[in-house]
Amino acid sequence: MNTVIEATELSRWYGIVMGLNNVSFRVGPGLTGLVGPNGAGKSTLIQIITGQLQPSSGELLVFGETPWNNPRLLRRVGYCPERESLPVELRPADWLRGLALISGMSLPEARRRGEAMLDRVGLAREHWRKRMGQYSKGMRQRVKLAQALMHDPDLLVLDEPMNGLDPMGRQEVANILKELARKGTGILISSHILAELETLCGSNLILNWGRIIASGAQGDIRTAVKDWSEQLAILCDQPETLARALFNAGVLNGFDLKPNSELLVIRIKDAETFYPQWTRILLASGVTVYEVRGQSRSLQDIFEKVTA
Repeated sequence: MNTVIEATELSRWYGIVMGLNNVSFRVGPGLTGLVGPNGAGKSTLIQIITGQLQPSSGELLVFGETPWNNPRLLRRVGYCPERESLPVELRPADWLRGLALISGMSLPEARRRGEAMLDRVGLAREHWRKRMGQYSKGMRQRVKLAQALMHDPDLLVLDEPMNGLDPMGRQEVANILKELARKGTGILISSHILAELETLCGSNLILNWGRIIASGAQGDIRTAVKDWSEQLAILCDQPETLARALFNAGVLNGFDLKPNSELLVIRIKDAETFYPQWTRILLASGVTVYEVRGQSRSLQDIFEKVTA
């Protein structure tokens, strides 16, 4: 994996309060979700990655360099903050043009680039003449994303980028991020909308109390979680009989039955023990099975499990 971000025994404290506690991880190109409850350390980590904070100990590298006091490296990083920080008296194209001029673009290039990014994030041209103080939250969110994309960053750090967007807007932003990921851009997304991270991100970092408690692809995290029960949904003619047979065989942690339903949901104790016995137990029970479906746990389920 080409490494975009690498942390080694990274810590940051504020007096006696630990923001990050001995964190180590690697992030490659593509979409990575940053998940954690309030106070988990997500904002601290984002501020270190974007050069706003210096680590108290350990090391964090972006493309092999420390981002602290490194303007040359930070030219490769785009950042969309959660907080509202737009100048309300300016129009979006004027603001983007000013940022581009400060960063060294020529005036024609700054004007062209700003308008191109507003088009890309889907801000209708009829709104370009309005001052940003008149914008809805979703419109402001599009402008913030446009400024993060202005310089074609190699790493994009997004803090709650879907806030305020309607379903169509969220899909449009998701499509932009997927396109960038296909081109090899590293994208780190912090969001409380776990269902969207689940569909977008190939891997996730889960933070709690300043520590990385799980990382990697969703399937890898699920496999690594201790005491995690794989689930199967079984449609059959005698769910109670089958549940009793499986439970008596000692291969289940539990099961769910609904009255007057042919659906049985079982929680497997150990897959390596269960599957070699499954056919024998089923045949001995005399139950007719119509359908068997695996029930993949969602990112929300994983998050609740590992932070319990």
